[in-house]
Amino acid sequence: MHGTVKNPVYRKRLLAHRVGIFLSVCAMGIGLAVLLWILATLVKEGFGGLSTALFTMDTPAPGSPGGLRNAIVGSLMMVGLSTLVSTPVGILAGIYLAEYGENNRFAQVTRFVTDIMLSAPSIVIGVFVYALYVSKVGNFAGYAGSIALSLISIPVVVRTTDNMLRLVPNSLLEAAYALGAPHWKVAMTVRLRAVKAGVITGVLLAVARVSGETAPLLFTALNNQFFSTDMSQPMANLPVVIYTYAMSPYDDWRSLAWGGALLVTFTVLALNILSRTLFTQKTPR
Repeated sequence: MHGTVKNPVYRKRLLAHRVGIFLSVCAMGIGLAVLLWILATLVKEGFGGLSTALFTMDTPAPGSPGGLRNAIVGSLMMVGLSTLVSTPVGILAGIYLAEYGENNRFAQVTRFVTDIMLSAPSIVIGVFVYALYVSKVGNFAGYAGSIALSLISIPVVVRTTDNMLRLVPNSLLEAAYALGAPHWKVAMTVRLRAVKAGVITGVLLAVARVSGETAPLLFTALNNQFFSTDMSQPMANLPVVIYTYAMSPYDDWRSLAWGGALLVTFTVLALNILSRTLFTQKTPR
């Protein structure tokens, strides 16, 4: 033992190990400190902007009382529609990749494109939908915002579904085939059911991913100071309202922006907690 301690190579490696651990702990501490600082500032300023009027009144003119009702409703409608579109498309695409994509050239290309879409800047999606929809229709619209959010959500659902389906053991599938079940039934009622919690988690994470997106909505839904449920017209939404009001010189608008930011943060936090607790998916055995 003493010989090992006196070994210069061992002592050098031990020193490098301790220095690496020390630097890692310092980096983690700095990251946590900054994160707690941001959260503390958000909670402190955000609670000052929370009130009943925030949920019952629409976005006001400077110096007038108001709230974020129209923005909250607009965000719920656009995120809800994008979830209705992205969930079936993403799950079905994930099933195809898991079931038929082992040695399929088209499936390999699909996985590659999905990975690119996962890392693509959201503003690029917004510009794409602007060129595809807004410029052709002639006006901003809630539908365009939902399309942009759907394009961001679909890759998340696809990859989550594909990865979860690959966790199902082959013995379970072989047992289903041995009983005479057709391939499509094994995929839908055996394989998918075995990992349904993980798939739901992916859907919730996709919703959390798009709930605070601002850049694509600036090019698609834009904003609307008035309450509107017509998705063929410009529609108010929380991310754009927060961005606009936070940059304004008016104290009442900045207070509403802090309240909206806290609302979005708590919503995303709740979705993440929900996905990691109620719908936790363990690896099948």
